Amino acid sequence: MSRSEHFVSAVDLAALLAGPRPPVLLDVREAPGSVGHLPGAVYVDLPTQLAGPPSGYSGRRPLPGIADLQWLARSWGIDDGDAVVVYDDVAGTKAGRAYWVLRWAGIADVRVLDGGLGAWTAAGLPLSTAASAPSPGGVTLTAGHLAELTADQAAEYAAAGRLFDARGAAQFAAGHIPGAVSAPTRDSLDAAGLLLDETALRERFAALGVDGSQPVGLYCGGGVAAAHAVAVLRSVGLDAALFVGSFSAWSSDPDRPVATGVTDVAVVP
Repeated sequence: MSRSEHFVSAVDLAALLAGPRPPVLLDVREAPGSVGHLPGAVYVDLPTQLAGPPSGYSGRRPLPGIADLQWLARSWGIDDGDAVVVYDDVAGTKAGRAYWVLRWAGIADVRVLDGGLGAWTAAGLPLSTAASAPSPGGVTLTAGHLAELTADQAAEYAAAGRLFDARGAAQFAAGHIPGAVSAPTRDSLDAAGLLLDETALRERFAALGVDGSQPVGLYCGGGVAAAHAVAVLRSVGLDAALFVGSFSAWSSDPDRPVATGVTDVAVVP
């Protein structure tokens, strides 16, 4: 798999939008505000539209029901066969959740705008403040196209040293799944919020012991940063299963142990 199957640069996205069949654009920012949005983008509220209601030990952002997600995707204007590009204003780390959920639901061509809104404006490309009103689409969604982990499976992966925590180092130190390895997804980005080049990413993952020879798992706080990390891995031909409930699910279960600090795992900067 190549990077261009999972991420798209601002310049390349502008060319796609000017083409005969532009992708559906989804704005996954937490608060769009008055700065404007990419022309034609449809706003998607991550907590309510890319997650279902919490229950039991599901964590704060369980997956949405597939019927609900299909209804929403159609309201965003998505048809079968459409390409979709998702973006945010935090270098793609939230948009990765949209990437993962839509691919999990069977949309084959979903990409993250590399660098997010910042990369778009840095390239001198225009924003719009006009409201988007897409024509309803007819996409059909089915669940289960990407790999997930249950809490029990996450524990097994952690015991084998194959579960990675995509949160920042401070969050990891405050509490994590015992045996997990700290691997902040932001370490895959440069100072401008753009993905590191493929060589640097492969070196980073190799240092973590991720080379494709064994299955690995990812989690974070609520299945957002780790979803971005899955997209990054896939961009260099690797893959990982996502523990969707992540630490919010794990820590809500009183029978699950929690480790603190960093001395019990090998942390790679």
